[in-house]
Amino acid sequence: MKRIAPLPSSLIKRYHGWRATQFEENKAWYARLADKGQTPRTMVISCCDSRVHVTSVFGAETGEFFIHRNIANLVPPFAPNEDYHGTSAAIEYAVTALGVTNIIIMGHSLCGGVKGCHDMCSGKAPELEEASSFVGRWMDILRPGYKRVAEAGGEDSEQISALEREGVMVSLENLLTFPFVADRVEAEDLALHGVWIDIRDGHMEHYEPASNKFVAIK
Repeated sequence: MKRIAPLPSSLIKRYHGWRATQFEENKAWYARLADKGQTPRTMVISCCDSRVHVTSVFGAETGEFFIHRNIANLVPPFAPNEDYHGTSAAIEYAVTALGVTNIIIMGHSLCGGVKGCHDMCSGKAPELEEASSFVGRWMDILRPGYKRVAEAGGEDSEQISALEREGVMVSLENLLTFPFVADRVEAEDLALHGVWIDIRDGHMEHYEPASNKFVAIK
């Protein structure tokens, strides 16, 4: 394949650094993971945004989290058909094969995907309405959340911030449309969680069912 390039030398240098330090210092653990297989208890669905580093935020070790990332940390509704379903496949594998006991949806501030959804739904990004826009069609998942924040009113910046949290809620709602998720939640051996983090100051909120609000983690 003539148009495929070799790995950049800067990344090769970083790889050698990792291999000589972190890997070497934890060689036995990596070998155990290879021989015994992975047994993560938690799945995290987070955004592709490079500023959101899930394992660092929670201090997770290699093999501890099963992580899936996509634009705006969204979960689509359960819809088995002939389309490609990367997020749905990851959820199915985590729940039915790995048997995770927690799924965390992790939203964040200054999310480009969420802002794109707001722009699209408010008529400011017609290019995302095109049938050929992969981002636009993916952000259709968040339209119910946009309708809720639009009805509440407020400045665009306030709506976008609210929509970041609504994205978490829409994803939690959609998770429960997956029968194998709903069954395990009903059996109380799988718990769903929603969090939002401010990438500027590290402030985190989690969804509290009792108040039906996102509240600061203290």
